Amino acid sequence: MRWSTLVKPLLALSLTANAGPLLAAAATAPTTTASAATAPATPAQQALTASPVDDIVAQYPAMMSQGIRDGLVQNAQVPEMVADTLGRMISANVKAEDINRRIVDNLDQNLTDAQLDAVKQWYDTPLAGRIAKAEIAASAPAAWPTIQSQAAALNKKYQGTERARLFDRFDRASRATESAVDTAIALQLSLSSALSALRGEPVTPEQTRSTLEAQRPALRGVVGQQVYDTYLYTYQSFSNQELGLYLAFLESDAGSAFTREVTGSIQQAITEPVTELGKQMSRMLTPGLSSGN
Repeated sequence: MRWSTLVKPLLALSLTANAGPLLAAAATAPTTTASAATAPATPAQQALTASPVDDIVAQYPAMMSQGIRDGLVQNAQVPEMVADTLGRMISANVKAEDINRRIVDNLDQNLTDAQLDAVKQWYDTPLAGRIAKAEIAASAPAAWPTIQSQAAALNKKYQGTERARLFDRFDRASRATESAVDTAIALQLSLSSALSALRGEPVTPEQTRSTLEAQRPALRGVVGQQVYDTYLYTYQSFSNQELGLYLAFLESDAGSAFTREVTGSIQQAITEPVTELGKQMSRMLTPGLSSGN
């Protein structure tokens, strides 16, 4: 798969779910039953609702579907009709409500009430709200061409500045590049069995894993540059002082714990159904391909 295409939807995760769930505006957070809608919210649910994470998660099935579909077509891995079908299947199997449920469960299990309260208090600040609005806007697929078109100019503008120097601190605290690389490799591995079956090739998961891990340094370079481009674009209207306050939150005990659980939960929740889908397709396709040989 063409890494640069697949990475785009992952960056929406990296720069919003990883680095900046900061807006107390999630009135459309999904509920599954009437009792769930009326039950008192747990501290984890309150923290998630106070953040823009669920706003981003709501877009994620479509972003995943389009990103993977485009990657398959542009790299000529499968015919366009097959890529379209696979994209629709991924969109149907990766559900926003399942992702949100996984996040809440892991937050409930692994963060204290005091940590969750600190997270919510940060999200309720005016600065957090402004940052969140910028992050949500930058995460939308419609913003990707703009980010790309402005990347060269922004890189030149901020070269050698404090904003550029703050990026390493931002990337460490947000785990943006690290998480995007891990998720991209996990998704490619999840799809490998289905793609091998579609091409009539032997399914060799260990060889695929070895090949993907060998590509990790190159992928990290591609992802790191895209994360940097998006960082410059997203926070250009904020002062270095404001960005410093944001980084202080990300580096705090509560902020770092929240970031860790959100990123891990989302990665699990999006790779597990894709892995199962890949296995199902492989089981369906391999016997037919084998009998035709």
